[in-house]
Amino acid sequence: MLGPNDNSVNIKPGSGKKYHHGDLRDALIEAGMQLLESRKSEDLGLREVAREVGVSATAVYRHFPDKQALLRAIAARGFVMMGELQAQAARTATGRAAFAAVGEAYVRFALHHPAVFRLMFSSAPPRDLFTMKEEELALPLRLLRAQVAATMPPRMGEAEKKIAAIRAWALVHGLAVLALDGMIPADDGLISAVINSLNTV
Repeated sequence: MLGPNDNSVNIKPGSGKKYHHGDLRDALIEAGMQLLESRKSEDLGLREVAREVGVSATAVYRHFPDKQALLRAIAARGFVMMGELQAQAARTATGRAAFAAVGEAYVRFALHHPAVFRLMFSSAPPRDLFTMKEEELALPLRLLRAQVAATMPPRMGEAEKKIAAIRAWALVHGLAVLALDGMIPADDGLISAVINSLNTV
């Protein structure tokens, strides 16, 4: 437990680990993400996350005043993880192949982290993503939009680009949700074939 003159939070005895102020928040997010893989977000509790990390509930509340704050942080971490996966995929190809690689990474992340993926899109406030500034968008959406734009001829107008970007996002997001809900097989070959069949021009 964090004392008034202590600069760290000890994990349970015998663990051999100690979390400093700058690390505890990340540890709580990681623990929350792991716990979400076996339950729904509404069943996740701050005290449970505290026990998982091995700290007091008081220490958790210093970083997250309530469960919704923790869930928002987990969702934000999910967007970062997805974006990193997509960025890595984008570096392996160019043009339409890069779009396909980014789209497949989007679906792959959803299948590997289903609870986090659902939380990412259920916890965000409703906003028209295509009226947001580029810097306001989460990395995965910026990458997807950029890859769609890269496959289009320069003469294409902004309205057409917006429609193409929405169509591309609807495709990969829809594939992810259908596979998670068991409505289509979570088959890499099928998902790749569907994404590659999209004519973005």
